[in-house]
Amino acid sequence: MRQARADEYAEFAAARAGHLYRSACLLTAGDTYLAEDLVQETLGRLYVRWGRVSRVGNPAGYAQTVLTRTFLAHQRRRSSRERATEVLPERAGADRDASLRLTLLQALARLPAKDRAVVVLRYWEDRSIEETADAMNASSAAVRTRCVRALARLRELLGEDIGEYARP
Repeated sequence: MRQARADEYAEFAAARAGHLYRSACLLTAGDTYLAEDLVQETLGRLYVRWGRVSRVGNPAGYAQTVLTRTFLAHQRRRSSRERATEVLPERAGADRDASLRLTLLQALARLPAKDRAVVVLRYWEDRSIEETADAMNASSAAVRTRCVRALARLRELLGEDIGEYARP
């Protein structure tokens, strides 16, 4: 029984790790090292509670909630403001639109942590306001307010027409 549960967890972790990592990269505004740490911590927490998590109707959503709460807890710590480097590491393979990606990551980095989390959950993860509120341990009204403020700040940083960044 234990081995079956461990195998089930390993399969889940392998299937979701990439998605969790991409979400973590957005939450951290491109800090790939911190994103890796957040995913590892999330997967560790899931492993400890896998018996209960596996019975949940949506373990992927639960994992995303754990990732978001881990990120927000990290942001509350004083040491979370440290950054190892300003330069992104080189990546293998050709990136189709690197300038757009970097522009968006820089704009996300300028948002407060909770606003960044709202943007990622609502628009990257495509979650409802209620799901986002639950993941962030906040009210629906707070999520709506943060969405409006975060999008206004992004428009201010990127301009009204983001399409200008997508042109070749």
